[in-house]
Amino acid sequence: MPDAPRPSRRQRRGRLSRSAEFDRVYRQGRSFGNRWIVLHAFPREDAGALAEPPRLGLSVSRKVGGAVERNLVKRLLREAFTAESGALPAGLDVVVVARPEARELAERDGLAGVQGALAELVGRVAGSAGAQDAA
Repeated sequence: MPDAPRPSRRQRRGRLSRSAEFDRVYRQGRSFGNRWIVLHAFPREDAGALAEPPRLGLSVSRKVGGAVERNLVKRLLREAFTAESGALPAGLDVVVVARPEARELAERDGLAGVQGALAELVGRVAGSAGAQDAA
């Protein structure tokens, strides 16, 4: 049986990977934060971006904890983003920065806690996008 064509890396992952992509979101995007995380969002302007789902970039520094704790926080943030990304407009680049308190939230409340914190910020992003569209 012939192998199916493999999707490109970009289609498979839906993640930000280049430093320039992170810089663009940080410098030109809007930020929304709470006690545990900061969410930076910026709409992509390239052709076809409006048909693509939001892309995620993660920044979890050593202030969050050791490698095990950081990987736990990153895994939970990815899962939470997958669940919440439907509320975001298409063609958006998002960078989620974990604050040191994110580790405590992840260890105490697990996926439900991280998803709740992210959902709060996603709602604010979606609300601000709707307000900009109405203007």
